[in-house]
Amino acid sequence: MSCRTSILDGVDIAVLQSRLAALQQAYLDLSSGGKLEVVSYAQGDGNKSVTYSRTNIGALTQAIITVQTQIDSLNGVKKNRRAAIRPFF
Repeated sequence: MSCRTSILDGVDIAVLQSRLAALQQAYLDLSSGGKLEVVSYAQGDGNKSVTYSRTNIGALTQAIITVQTQIDSLNGVKKNRRAAIRPFF
């Protein structure tokens, strides 16, 4: 049995890239103008939409990072792990 590592497992990379572009545009629009932004998409069980406002730009940022991480995973990009902190004397 395989272990799921992301809620986005199984989503085609082309779909992820399309969603990423929409999320990033929504982020830019919110950052520059503070307006409401609606991101719509089609899913197997119907059409969905999410409305973001400046007050929840953090959730939008996290959604962007999640999609970027999944795309990187599908492209074989290894996570950039930081080295352990070592005291300097």
